[in-house]
Amino acid sequence: MKNILLTLCLLLLGMSCLYAQQNSDSAYKRPLTAVLADIEQRFRIKIRYSPAQVENKWVLYADWRYRPTLEATLDNILTPLDLKVKKEKEAVYKLGEYEYYRWPVAEGWAELDRIAAQYSNIQQWEQRKKQLKGCILEALQLSPLPAAPASAPIITPERKFDGYTVRNIAIEILPGVYINGSLYKPAHYKGKIPVILNPDGHWEKQRYRPDCQYRCASLARMGAMAFSYDLFAWGESLLQFEVPDHRKSLAMTIQALGTIRILDYLLSLRDADTARVGITGGSGAGSHTVLVAAIDERIKVSAPVVAISSYFYGGCPCESGMPIHACGGRTDNVEIAAMAAPHPQLLVSDGQDWTDKTPEHDFPYLQKVYGYYNKSGNVSNVHLPAEGHDFGINKRQAVYDFMAKYLGLDLHALDESKVTIEKESAMYVFGEKGEKLPANAIHGFDQLLKVFYK
Repeated sequence: MKNILLTLCLLLLGMSCLYAQQNSDSAYKRPLTAVLADIEQRFRIKIRYSPAQVENKWVLYADWRYRPTLEATLDNILTPLDLKVKKEKEAVYKLGEYEYYRWPVAEGWAELDRIAAQYSNIQQWEQRKKQLKGCILEALQLSPLPAAPASAPIITPERKFDGYTVRNIAIEILPGVYINGSLYKPAHYKGKIPVILNPDGHWEKQRYRPDCQYRCASLARMGAMAFSYDLFAWGESLLQFEVPDHRKSLAMTIQALGTIRILDYLLSLRDADTARVGITGGSGAGSHTVLVAAIDERIKVSAPVVAISSYFYGGCPCESGMPIHACGGRTDNVEIAAMAAPHPQLLVSDGQDWTDKTPEHDFPYLQKVYGYYNKSGNVSNVHLPAEGHDFGINKRQAVYDFMAKYLGLDLHALDESKVTIEKESAMYVFGEKGEKLPANAIHGFDQLLKVFYK
């Protein structure tokens, strides 16, 4: 009896070993954690990750994915799982999610070259540009535009400073949906003056930041009306929506619609010069600057700052969430920037983000497109290789010079020391606690969907 039991145990153990063995019946399946541990041992490296990143993830045909080099092995194993690693320092890597908007530099350049090969003269480019514009508007679901509410803007009392004034303004862009900002104007002027839109990017405090106030107040002192405004689900928009709503794809559409509505209002003012209209924004607002300049011909000059790259499509769904880059058999942000041609355009780039190689490849492409109009001098690039991702004084100075040149502003009036930095609450339209929010204001993304798609 004992011999029979022993035989059965050995048989069961053998069967267990057989089924635990890696073979094609199990698709050579191994837990990702085990595979990563093995890679660490084989290549003598460390891969950092959180438990949530690897939980319940398996690698099929794991042993077959190994290659002689670490890079090829990691690519073979992680790509099917939409994962990748980033090297932090020697022999130390960090696991991360696949980023659809970030490409290797060489691939981004090759893609722009592929795009550019489709046209070689102004006729071919104009045809391409027309195709892209129509498709982009459709991709944004703004063709046709939704009806504009008939309500008048909500405007706070004027505040007077050294050489400029400020009023806060809220504009209803859809029923119950408001976009808020601050309008800076020269303290004294005659006739019509230029209009400069200033959407603000993903930096903390948005339009309340000192650098935004310096920029808009200085542009006003130089002779323009400058409107600084919140992007969707930022700033006062958070009275109606939540921070995660900013990272939903429809945010891209609502932001574009908001800028169109702002421009409708500003250009209706009797002192607005409709022939002198500009836009400038940094980071995510730089992507927004390029997008709006491409689809709204009322904008005559544009200055995207630390934003545009052939290998980076915008890291927020508010920049790349809608399928605009699928247009025309695929496009990228540099080609969309070219759609502003022949209107003057300035790209400000730096050495520490995805604009680090702007002068090497992307800017020459833009010069070529502008050259179709014999206007290659209308596109310029100020590159600051020692600087990083911000809208600091050197970036602002480049924008001041550019706007003065093309919009006829007075550079002699430029003096940032004359600007008063206001506290955040002074720039609110709806009160310190949102107590003045209109009664018809909607609340929440679900209500926005109902209003937009009604």
